Amino acid sequence: MSRTTLSGWGRTTQSIATLETPRDEDDVARDLNQSREVIARGLGRSYGDAAQLSGGVVLSNLELGGVSPIDLDGTISVGAGVSLDELLAFSIPQGWFVPVTPGTRQVTIGGAVAADVHGKNHHVDGSFGAHVKEMRIVTPAGALTISPTSDAELFWATIGGMGLTGVVISVTLTMMRIETNQVRVDTERFSDLDGVMAEMLANDMHYRYSVAWVDCMTKGARMGRAILTRGDHATRRETNKPTLTAPKSAKLFVPFDAPSGLLNPLTIKAFNELWFRSAPKHQVGEFQALSTFFHPLDGLRDWNRLYGRRGFVQYQFSVPDEAGDTVVQAIKRLSSSGVPSFLAVLKRFGPSNPGPLSFPIPGWTLALDLPVGPSALPRVLDDLDELVLGASGRIYFAKDARLSPEKVRAMYPRLDEFLAVKNRVDPEHQLASDLARRLDLVGS
Repeated sequence: MSRTTLSGWGRTTQSIATLETPRDEDDVARDLNQSREVIARGLGRSYGDAAQLSGGVVLSNLELGGVSPIDLDGTISVGAGVSLDELLAFSIPQGWFVPVTPGTRQVTIGGAVAADVHGKNHHVDGSFGAHVKEMRIVTPAGALTISPTSDAELFWATIGGMGLTGVVISVTLTMMRIETNQVRVDTERFSDLDGVMAEMLANDMHYRYSVAWVDCMTKGARMGRAILTRGDHATRRETNKPTLTAPKSAKLFVPFDAPSGLLNPLTIKAFNELWFRSAPKHQVGEFQALSTFFHPLDGLRDWNRLYGRRGFVQYQFSVPDEAGDTVVQAIKRLSSSGVPSFLAVLKRFGPSNPGPLSFPIPGWTLALDLPVGPSALPRVLDDLDELVLGASGRIYFAKDARLSPEKVRAMYPRLDEFLAVKNRVDPEHQLASDLARRLDLVGS
């Protein structure tokens, strides 16, 4: 077990976090016994403060490895520190794909559980937690194996619980059988937001995967014009490339931070125009590699440096079907504000799982990348919060750095159920993070 220190920011002053790298379950238990406050951390891809703990102990899970052979039914046991990238390098050549993947492979299995990640197929397959059969976790009260039939309350509190119910050691999940490393993709352009939303409502269930890029810089009749991309795994009979090779590591990278202000309303508007015009109006049956379809940004290492030293805020919300107009109002607010959005992604969500803090709810989700800099940005984000609250929607913890406890209670009405489970396994409130402190999720 190794130890170092990290500089972290608390609410008002800078403080130091101790970084531990436990190698096994015993190391994790020892850290919990010796430390006042602890949080686990994977590859650090959360956009907020979910895996930071000012003045506490951060447990890197990257040494918690190991991958079992894949059973005939797709069952596999994976160490919490194994990344989706590593898992796919192992599984794809054998004809298996992860049942759910976010937009990057650079996420650990433990992080995928903690954030209950979702992908382009939630409307069909649900979130990551829906495919977990059991987990081994270490809590301050002890180590145990949990499943939906063995301590279901703790199991579902851990799915989407942001690491606050215990440190995940390993996960047993069910993989998805594939025949090739290709996706059969249909692409269609829409001149406005109403058109793409109507098409997604009508026909998304005919595809396993669906996602729409939305232009938040256009106004008037063209507001929210979009590119809708949908697909399914290609079979051997369909493609002339029936291979099962794993994705390759990124060869391109961004070598330095872009100049501040490079991504401004003018440059983003120009990029969005080019991106929209370059997409086919209607294309059916294009074959794309798994990495191209699911993880395009993984092909460019350090892509976040394109936003400059000030960086960006990612904001993602979900609202129920009956509040679909909230998506329209949110994009209208952005398009009229002058706050540029470089990337806006719209997806459909299917049924929720039993996790009290799991983000997806049946309906719509919109994710926005917003460069830091415009003076109107804080006000616009506050306005979006009010829209989401008014629609009985919620914000994704894995992408939050600014919510208040009051808003969280309104957005997550089962919060007290989660806290009751957390208090049971963590009575001294050792499991904490800067996000948990900010949002009053530590326990009482």
